[in-house]
This record gives sequence, C-alpha cells and structure tokens, in this order.
Amino acid sequence: MTEPSSLPRGTSAHMPDLNWSQVRETVLMLELAAMQIESAMKDSNSSVEVLTNSFTTMAGYMQTISDTIQTLPDDGAVGQAKQNLGGVSEHVSSMVHQAIIAFQFYDKLVQRLAHVGLSLGELSDLVADTGRLFNPTEWVGLQGRIKAKYSTREEIAMFDAVMQGMPVQQAIEQFMADMKEKSDDIELF
Repeated sequence: MTEPSSLPRGTSAHMPDLNWSQVRETVLMLELAAMQIESAMKDSNSSVEVLTNSFTTMAGYMQTISDTIQTLPDDGAVGQAKQNLGGVSEHVSSMVHQAIIAFQFYDKLVQRLAHVGLSLGELSDLVADTGRLFNPTEWVGLQGRIKAKYSTREEIAMFDAVMQGMPVQQAIEQFMADMKEKSDDIELF
C-alpha cells in the first residue's frame, strides 16, 4: 500500500484536533483489518503445513501396511488377521483421504482471505488518496479488480448482487447457502 503524504499516520479520534480526519481513521482501520487477516493466515499456515506433511506421511505408511497385509496368507488365524487388518487399513486410509480433502478446502479459504486482504489494501489506498477518493472511475476500477480476484461463480454472483443493490448480509447468506449446496454435492470417501 502506498502512503500518501497528505494524511498523517495514527489515530487522533480520542483527542481530535484540527487535523482529525474520518478518512485517516477509515484508512487506519482498513489497514489494520488487512494486516490482521494476513497475520492470521501466516500463523495458521505453519500448523497446516505440519498437519499436511503428517497426513501425507501417514498415507505413505498406510500404503506400506496395505501392501504388507496383501502378502499374508488367506487361511487360518493369519487369514482372519489379514481380513481384520485389511478392513482397518481401508478405514484409516479413507480417513486420511478425508483429511487431505479438508486441507484442500483450507487452502481455498486461505486464497479467499488473501484476496480479501488485498482488496482491503486497495480500498485503503483509494480512500487515502484524495485525488482518487471522489472519482467514480477509480471506484469502478477498484470494483473490477476486486471482482477479477474471485474464482468461483458463487463469489461472482455475491459480488454482482451487492453491486446491484442487494443488502450485503442477504448476499452473504445466499453465498453461504450456495457454498453449502456445492459442498453437499462433494462426496468425501
């Protein structure tokens, strides 16, 4: 984000003076929100990386176990153990697969939050620049750049609905319903 020289940094809302500006306060809050999103994503990424590596390793071990089980004889007590271990192995492999799918959803969430953070940054830049703030063309350009970051038809539909006048809360509820319907169509096995 660029920092225009016309606006001093920091809040003075608690002790307003002649230099107090609602624009400066807005920019400060937008920048803070964007940085909180970025910080939360960085914090969670290392934990998810550990989990992803653990599940990837577990998947490899499960394949080794399954391969070893297949070499056991089919009859007698060993045959019964082979059947039991095979069933458990398949169940654990299925759970690992479900966890990997959940991590894919997490990755998509991180991408969406990154887009929100970038959009907040661009909004902050626009609001901070008095030369751009009152220019409708700048706002249309910002809206176009934000819309271009969306990767699903549900996100685009939400954005378009808000731009056409639907209340934000209603658009979010519709988006969440669409996403739930979409996730209900995904079979986790």
